[in-house]
Amino acid sequence: MPYLFTSESVSEGHPDKVADQISDAILDAFLANDPSSKVACESFVTTGLVVVGGEVRSEAYVDIQKAIRKTLHKIGYTKAEYQFDYNSCGIMSAIHEQSADIAQGVDVGREEEEQGAGDQGMMFGFATNETDNYMPLALDLSHRLLRELADIRKAGKEMTYLRPDAKSQVTIEYNDDHQPIRINTIVLSTQHDDFAEEKNMRDQIEKDVIETLVPRVKASLPERIQALFDDNIIYHVNPTGKFVIGGPHGDAGLTGRKIIVDTYGGKGAHGGGAFSGKDPSKVDRSAAYATRHIAKNLVAAGVADQALVQVAYAIGVAEPVGLFVDTYGTAKVDMNDGEIAKTLSTLFDLRPSAVIRNLGLRNPIYSETAAYGHMGRPSEMKEVEVLTPQGWEKRQVETFTWERLDRVEDIKKAFGL
Repeated sequence: MPYLFTSESVSEGHPDKVADQISDAILDAFLANDPSSKVACESFVTTGLVVVGGEVRSEAYVDIQKAIRKTLHKIGYTKAEYQFDYNSCGIMSAIHEQSADIAQGVDVGREEEEQGAGDQGMMFGFATNETDNYMPLALDLSHRLLRELADIRKAGKEMTYLRPDAKSQVTIEYNDDHQPIRINTIVLSTQHDDFAEEKNMRDQIEKDVIETLVPRVKASLPERIQALFDDNIIYHVNPTGKFVIGGPHGDAGLTGRKIIVDTYGGKGAHGGGAFSGKDPSKVDRSAAYATRHIAKNLVAAGVADQALVQVAYAIGVAEPVGLFVDTYGTAKVDMNDGEIAKTLSTLFDLRPSAVIRNLGLRNPIYSETAAYGHMGRPSEMKEVEVLTPQGWEKRQVETFTWERLDRVEDIKKAFGL
């Protein structure tokens, strides 16, 4: 019997995502000036106020206020009427030095490979071949809707009433073979300016979403995904009727409250650890990227149609305590999931120092990840602005390195494909 599955996303102007972007902007500033920096930065945003706190050990100096205000300006919090704007909001910093007790187990010893995991815990990576970027379709479409909405807002030529805060949700109908057959429902709520005539407000926004936003997103998709759009999609656009008060003025925001948006939209599994504001010695982040890299290459190699990969660590210990794989019965090789996991453990070095080195995680690449998902984005060389003691400067970095399909041939060889 057909079934429905739903995922959501939130825009860069959502208060929790604002907090994530602040935390990662601070992290990037430290890494840009001292790649060995240890950072665990949390942010809180509310009406007219940003509070940052956490632990840092670094040789770098970072102008915290400058990093935060630049981030808020880029998001679009530029007007006093939002009750939260980059130029006038208060900023409080309670960042202090990292615990020496943690440092003694995590720091690199005489040999780099001795670097221990920054904490215990389990991390998951997931991939599916239902999209070209090996991401779950419902989440991929949810992200695309909000990225396109932000592009429209920043261009300022259409839907000129848009404000930064927004949420999306997409429901996909699947058949008995777990293949997507149509888009059932699209939910989109966007913050907006006050309309002169409120009775036409919601109708205008719904019309613009259906006739402007959705066609743009659809046009960017491959034909097989475009075919899932039909005339029977149920739309819920700003279902409460009005969304003028939003962003940190409407709701307080905290770093790490959108971990499902950041990963797979409820598909697969999540170990519980947030990403933003953490340097790569924290395996909550780096190992989640590493397991995504494994899962994506595994599916791309044709070993399975979808795969979940789990790794787990003990704090201060370099070698993982375990590697687990679940192919959900979709494996194309004559091996059980335990045998697949054992083979993968010989191909991928999951010690923290090896993950950091192989994926280039000591670069200032994290601000790019802090909105619209950490997974499923193209790995590419990109020019980014980084904050130095001399001011802002541009650097070329490779972003989303865990999305590379650079181990497909190795996997095919190991599995006889």
